[in-house]
Amino acid sequence: MAVTEHAKKTILEIDGLYLSFGGVQVLNDISLSVPKGDIFAIIGPNGAGKTSLINCINMHYRPNRGRIMLNGRELNAYKPHQVASQGIARTFQKVELFHGMTVLDNIKLGRHFLMKFSILGSFFRLPHIVRDEMTHRAEIEEEILDFMGLSSFRYHPVGTLPFGVRKRVDMARALAMRPQLLLLDEIMAGMAVEEKEDIASYIMDVQRDLGVTIIWIEHDLSAVMDLSDRVCVLNFGTKIAEGTPEEVQGDPQVIEAYLGRQRSELGQPWEAP
Repeated sequence: MAVTEHAKKTILEIDGLYLSFGGVQVLNDISLSVPKGDIFAIIGPNGAGKTSLINCINMHYRPNRGRIMLNGRELNAYKPHQVASQGIARTFQKVELFHGMTVLDNIKLGRHFLMKFSILGSFFRLPHIVRDEMTHRAEIEEEILDFMGLSSFRYHPVGTLPFGVRKRVDMARALAMRPQLLLLDEIMAGMAVEEKEDIASYIMDVQRDLGVTIIWIEHDLSAVMDLSDRVCVLNFGTKIAEGTPEEVQGDPQVIEAYLGRQRSELGQPWEAP
């Protein structure tokens, strides 16, 4: 029997979140709940506060007020690396990879905080340290590289690869962290149509096959409406709508935010900007 919307557990809950820099209010009383296993989109015009919200979830930015809870555990006092250890991984709006390193070495960096480590053990290459390293490497090579279609690129320097492949490496590095919640910040930005179609299929595979909940920011509204279970819309740091893609795209405030007041009042249909 299919899991109903009401039966789904909440993996992430944000309650009354405020963020400001100096006198500039960036996020204003944001509250939302993300169901476990969903693809949850955050959209809005440029400057709406989308990336700032993502940065608060992984505590890169510390909110002024409000709570962020993962599986009922409050994250506000955590540092970014502690948030990562709770099962939150992310990609970045700009590809943040080491271009001179191979695909394999870049992805292995995502697994680093899960590996056993000691200065003496690593220096003398003690057996238990080596075994742990080889176990993690085997999982990355046999599962993550293959899952993301990167096996043939494993020894290629990242800087020599096409842009769409580099985006997949960034996503694979995040998956190496064994996340339960994956944050994707404009994963499709700068991609050609064929590359967008490829990454869309990987996003669906991560949700379906790995059971990872995904929160993603995306400007390609047709992709958002096709892939997302729920959509949250921000405008000038305020949440103006949340619901299914069908509910959101018919909301007058959303249409006004994207198309302007005059076209909204004329009842213009939804269009991607």
